[in-house]
Amino acid sequence: MFVGVDGAPVTSFPDPPYTTIPTAPRIREKPFLFVDDAGQWSVFRPALRRDTRGASWAGGHAPGDAIPLSHFLIVHPGTSAAAINGAIAQGRHILFTPGIHRFAEPIRVDRPGTIILGLGLATLVADNGTALMRIGDVPGVTVAGLLFDAGAALSPVLLQVGRRGGARDDGRDPVLLSDLFFRIGGATVGKVDTALEINRDHTIADHLWIWRADHGDRRHGKVHVGWDESTAEQGLVVNGDDVTIYGLFVEHFRRHQVLWTGDRGATYFFQCELPYDPPSQSAWRADDPKGWAAYKVADTVRRHDAVGLGIYANFTADPSIVLRSAIEAPQRPDVTFASVTTISLGGGKGTIAHLVNDTGAAARPGADRQTLRHYPVEEGHKR
Repeated sequence: MFVGVDGAPVTSFPDPPYTTIPTAPRIREKPFLFVDDAGQWSVFRPALRRDTRGASWAGGHAPGDAIPLSHFLIVHPGTSAAAINGAIAQGRHILFTPGIHRFAEPIRVDRPGTIILGLGLATLVADNGTALMRIGDVPGVTVAGLLFDAGAALSPVLLQVGRRGGARDDGRDPVLLSDLFFRIGGATVGKVDTALEINRDHTIADHLWIWRADHGDRRHGKVHVGWDESTAEQGLVVNGDDVTIYGLFVEHFRRHQVLWTGDRGATYFFQCELPYDPPSQSAWRADDPKGWAAYKVADTVRRHDAVGLGIYANFTADPSIVLRSAIEAPQRPDVTFASVTTISLGGGKGTIAHLVNDTGAAARPGADRQTLRHYPVEEGHKR
């Protein structure tokens, strides 16, 4: 999957399985720490680009602005959420140093243009069932380079972008989420309802890995996984309109991996492994439709585009489990999917009956890989 990449091969999915989009419709690259010739440390925030191709710095100095490091609060493990929130309220940006940062109340980002930047995969851990970060209805916020880790007490959400039903946004200065990781379980017990909720219109996300632990070596008590141990219902919920996501990875949640209710959304590359550990079909919805679609677009959505989707089943606890559709979406001409793959892994542990709604053959034992070029299906492109 290539988006706005010079020299990319032409689209030939599924054989060979290349898909190329000539330009990225809207993108802002991640801020980065640098030191200039005078020894001044700063953070550079690249400018928003539209319909772009190639690296922003290919022709020399990239557009954007440099912010002196003195404008940042340097956060070390043990810094309180209250101290961080106070610094944001005073107009400072936040730089997390590498380490484990535990919080019993949310970090609240209510100032436009605030940068929250992590170094060395700085890890934020939720204590006492708190949300880790809530971004208000403000433009231009950037959150990048962090791992959000659920705690043992159930949190409603780890990162919330914009308030539900909040103020509309015109898209001139969108929120950016870049290189963010979400973990529920594994190293410790983790519990959350939804890992990431995006309510802010025009949000851009570039590389999200949203993961629930559902398998591993449980000997010696070092891996905390299990259908009823590390629980998480949904990976990503998108309620905002005009949200664009590049490089979306969501795995192993107990219900929908992605639930998209906002209009005019777009995803460029989606990789998803369904949960390994549903103990039975009845535990993972046995009525019609069977199972929980990995990528669910709400019936109210009028337009949606997703390109380059791979969805895999590996139901090790009960290989007889069936998922009716990898993707469920309204049957409208402006709701489209392209370059879709389903696979039954592990020699056929489980069945995905269709790729999109009732379209496409089953990925199952004996026929473990299926592809679909386009949905709605175009004449002459049945696969």
